[in-house]
Amino acid sequence: MAGRPNKCLSLIGFSLLCLKMVASAKTAPEIPTIDQAYSKISNSITVEWATVPGATSYLLTAEDGDTVIETMVANSPGTVTGLKAATLYQITVRSISAAGRSQASPPKQAKTVLAAPILEVSSPSPDSILVQWEAVYMAIGFSVSIMRANGLGRIWKENTTNTTLTFSSLDAGTLYTIKAYAWNANGTPGDDSTCNQRTSPRAPADIQVSFDSGALQASVSWAPTEGAFNYTVTALSDSSARGCSTAFSSCTVSSLQCGTQYLISVAASNDAGSSRSTSAVTLKTVACAPGRVTIQEDPPGHLSVSWPNVDLGDYYVAFVKSDDGLEVHCNTSLTQCHFLSECGFTYFISVFAYNKAGQSPLGDVFNYTTAPCCPSDINPVSVSSDRVEIVWSPVRGAELYETKAAAGFSVVQCTDTAPACTLSALECDTKYNVTVHSFSEVRGSNTSCASQLITTAPCSPEIKHMSTDASSVVNVHWRSGNGHATYTVTARGDKGSFRCRSTGRSCALGGLPCGSVFSVTAVAETRAGRSLPSFSVALETVPCCPASLTVAQVTQSVVNVSWTVGTGAQTYVAVLESRTGQSKCHTHQNHCLLGCIACGINYTVVLKAISVTGLTADCTYQSYSSSACCPLGVKLYRLGPNGIRIHWQAARGSANYSTDLYGSKGIFTCAPSAGLSFCDVTEILCGDVYTVMVSPVAETGLKLTFCPKKIYSVTCSGSTLGMVIYRGKRNAE
Repeated sequence: MAGRPNKCLSLIGFSLLCLKMVASAKTAPEIPTIDQAYSKISNSITVEWATVPGATSYLLTAEDGDTVIETMVANSPGTVTGLKAATLYQITVRSISAAGRSQASPPKQAKTVLAAPILEVSSPSPDSILVQWEAVYMAIGFSVSIMRANGLGRIWKENTTNTTLTFSSLDAGTLYTIKAYAWNANGTPGDDSTCNQRTSPRAPADIQVSFDSGALQASVSWAPTEGAFNYTVTALSDSSARGCSTAFSSCTVSSLQCGTQYLISVAASNDAGSSRSTSAVTLKTVACAPGRVTIQEDPPGHLSVSWPNVDLGDYYVAFVKSDDGLEVHCNTSLTQCHFLSECGFTYFISVFAYNKAGQSPLGDVFNYTTAPCCPSDINPVSVSSDRVEIVWSPVRGAELYETKAAAGFSVVQCTDTAPACTLSALECDTKYNVTVHSFSEVRGSNTSCASQLITTAPCSPEIKHMSTDASSVVNVHWRSGNGHATYTVTARGDKGSFRCRSTGRSCALGGLPCGSVFSVTAVAETRAGRSLPSFSVALETVPCCPASLTVAQVTQSVVNVSWTVGTGAQTYVAVLESRTGQSKCHTHQNHCLLGCIACGINYTVVLKAISVTGLTADCTYQSYSSSACCPLGVKLYRLGPNGIRIHWQAARGSANYSTDLYGSKGIFTCAPSAGLSFCDVTEILCGDVYTVMVSPVAETGLKLTFCPKKIYSVTCSGSTLGMVIYRGKRNAE
């Protein structure tokens, strides 16, 4: 256990001995020797030295007392950069190999050259370049040279102690290369600065201006200028400035103002600056359109268009176009034009000003709507006493119609969009001045429309009373306030209509049928029309007399009077009248019995037909003669073996008689001779009871049967007549 550590220590000690022997075998490279150190650039020093065998690289060190700057290089020469200009540095070199780094070489001093001037160049004019710079540390002078950048031409070189220099007589718009450096008191030049500068271009020539009046823009062109990158056109007026830029030899200045005079100039420019502007070219634009156009229509049908003068305007053209497409115009150097116009049109009016540049742009388009036309064919299609309906043809421009009817202080009006109007609540038989005014929303009402005289229909008459004369003519009387009118009275009933006409206040209705009820109205009529009918008045004619009347003898003192129905009659009064007295009856039937009739007397027959209202028609008929009186004292006498004599006593008056014997075995009749009061019947059969009747015979031959009858028995005596025995009396059936 104790032997192991020793062995270990011996081993370790051997290893250390070996490492020491190896290190002693690899030695550092040689120290380099600087041949020279110099500065060509203000921020660096170049060092040259002899190559050191085995060295793989070199470490350059520059010290100025304040800073140390090291640079690793591969071989000689090497350059230390990042130095300060015009500064003295101590330079050393160390060689480096795998064995290590050598000691620093013996130092060598070197001074950096002057810094390059920082140039500021410009071209104040097309033929000059101004070069400026700031003072350079340790510099006592400067050298500046200039030549074309393309290498053509000569080189100008100037030495100066100033910090500014101007090269003149150069070519305009040309790129030049400028080089400058400073030198110190030893005459050693410093870094140089190089920059390029182009001279500014000359102003363009041969400027041409073309004006587009419609677009209010000017096309400006010019001859190209050497070295110009861009051109700027300026259009300057008293109140505004416009312009355009381009790389070409023309451009367009837009949005110019009308009525304005511009001075147009062109400037060329490049990276050096801009040329002076060319001599300005004067441009007068078109005049502006007049802005305040006044339109008047006085009198109707004549439009007056006026406007104020505008700047640069030489003359004017006014255009007037109607909404039907028709256009007229007037050309004038004044500020007013006159045009003919028509009613109901909308006119679109524009005024252009002109000068040598052309037509002004379109200004405001004014419109003027004339008053709508007046209706000319007003036609009253319906005229009544209190209403007038009128129509007319639609007129151009009218949106509404206002109709007025005036009579004195009374005015009635209606408003409608339709070409028709019904004027109501008018006075009858009155003259109205009717005017139809057309109306439009834009222009209002046309107050120049003529009126038309329309008279309403007459007033309705008022029937006051009616009277009937002896000839059944009805006289109708009325009241009316109409001036001059013709009146027609109409009676209407179930049996037709009947009329009469008059210009007065009454007329007669004749030929009215009896027994009728009529409605009577009166109507007034003038040229203006017909009035409404008056209120109707009922008219009743007297009942009709029955067409026939019959009187039949019922008994010697009673007659039956019958008649046909009389139209319109409700009741009747039948009257038989003679010198001895009167007999009458009142009935609603068409017959009645009259008593107390004297036999053998002539009677006047009268029938009164009475209506429900009490109107009476006196109807007269042919007189009636009552029958002869029945004989008195009728007796039978036996006359021979087979005959019978019938004897009677005749009543007053003369009459013919007829005798009849009615028995069961036969009827026997005989007619006495005129004037006799007996009659004989032969060959009568005995043994029977006979009814004996002696009857007067009427003039018509009719035998009256109302006389009393007597009954007799006739007996037989053998084969002949026996006794005639009176058995009594039997009334007439």
